[in-house]
Amino acid sequence: MRIVRIFDTTLRDGEQSPGASMNVDEKVQVARQLARLGVDVIEAGFAISSPGDFAAIQRIGSEIEGPVICSLARAKEADVRRAWEALKEAPKKRIHTFHSTSDIHLKHQFRVSREEALRRSVEMVGLARSLVEDVEFSPMDATRTDLAYLLDVIDAVIEAGASTVNIPDTVGYTTPDEFGGMIRAIKERIGDRAVISVHCHNDLGLAVANSLSAVRNGAGQIECTINGVGERAGNCSLEEVVMALRTRKDFFRADTRINTREIIRSSRLVTKITGIPVQPNKAIVGTNAFAHESGIHQDGLLKEKTTYEIISPESIGLRSAKLVMGKHSGRHAFKTRLEELGYDLAPDEIEKAFERFKRLADQKKDIFDEDIEALVSDEVSKIPEVYCLTGLSAESGMKKEPKATITMKVNGKTVRRTAKGDGPVDATYRAIEALTGTKSNLIKFEVKGITGGTDALGEVFVTLEEDGRTVRGLGADTDIIVASAKAYINALNKLAARRK
Repeated sequence: MRIVRIFDTTLRDGEQSPGASMNVDEKVQVARQLARLGVDVIEAGFAISSPGDFAAIQRIGSEIEGPVICSLARAKEADVRRAWEALKEAPKKRIHTFHSTSDIHLKHQFRVSREEALRRSVEMVGLARSLVEDVEFSPMDATRTDLAYLLDVIDAVIEAGASTVNIPDTVGYTTPDEFGGMIRAIKERIGDRAVISVHCHNDLGLAVANSLSAVRNGAGQIECTINGVGERAGNCSLEEVVMALRTRKDFFRADTRINTREIIRSSRLVTKITGIPVQPNKAIVGTNAFAHESGIHQDGLLKEKTTYEIISPESIGLRSAKLVMGKHSGRHAFKTRLEELGYDLAPDEIEKAFERFKRLADQKKDIFDEDIEALVSDEVSKIPEVYCLTGLSAESGMKKEPKATITMKVNGKTVRRTAKGDGPVDATYRAIEALTGTKSNLIKFEVKGITGGTDALGEVFVTLEEDGRTVRGLGADTDIIVASAKAYINALNKLAARRK
């Protein structure tokens, strides 16, 4: 059975999804979970892009054991040397450098000839190889590149020292048959001189299909992200491509080293940190992925699970039986459940989360894992609280003008404000805006119920924009107005941290 490497780029390409940026502590937390998941390579960031990315790569390289730690670098000397500086303390390190090769990119973006692009690529691969043993090269926009020229570039960078050549479908343009043919042609040309990697974007919804076609035709590494997050329509989804290979080993004759029981935990952690929710019908990790309502399906499942489940929930980390949590549960049971869900909180963080849990248990009958995860998300996040909600009351109705009174701590000082609006949420946001003096624009407002029932914990996601910066905020509460305020304030704290 052939083993395909998993190159996870959640912390680099995934973070480039609008509003999904992470601070250094959050990146380290995700990297630690990726190591538990068993990925082969973690692309920890783009060292030259920001001091935060540089610091995150350094910390991940020194703290995370197991995977190869990688930094992206353009085919520029400053980029390659900055990547080396960030990675030099990591036991296992890789520099991933790239240059466009398609005529459309070379003409309109880089404004250089094919010969110049080839020269730069070879020189920077050579420089990277003089610094580290493990070098990867990507001919950006490979799927719109003339194949003969692409093969010449690949030959040259392998000769210069690249041990992995990554073929990116940068704009999600190709199709499975077409991409498979390209990978087959590359494999025939280079043989076993380097590992062929693929990096597929999902603009046409084909990222996973294209990646699997590449494996069938000789690719030995797949670049992907948790939940498929990434620029525009996202990247190849790690959980989908891994479970496709694991479930259909008979067809692909290939597998990965991924510990699939860590998939759900990884998915939920990335959702909580980025604030980007997973659609309910998302394959593998969506809330409906293992839900059955049809009577025919239910009958079949009760008789034999394999009638309608090709993947067992347990194989990706879901539990058939749950520890029932409620208002009579004690701290010991609560702490045990947190550990089972993958949280490692400090004693004071556990106490804060437990207090919130007890208040929630008085409000709703059934407490689900999703409720607990929403409760501790604030404790998991390391974003400093410049703004803190301490009180909220709102009035609304058919014959009442909506208004809200907000009490907050702003930089430790208690302030209070009443505002009117078109509805209770609008009034709440106007009061918060007045108290904080912020001038951000509300781009998006989303509400969803974490679990069923009229007493369900509600989640609110907001997207704010300020001076070109975009962030997403998350708030959860049984009162949707309170959840809305928490989400808005969470986003404001992210903007404040970004300004610093």
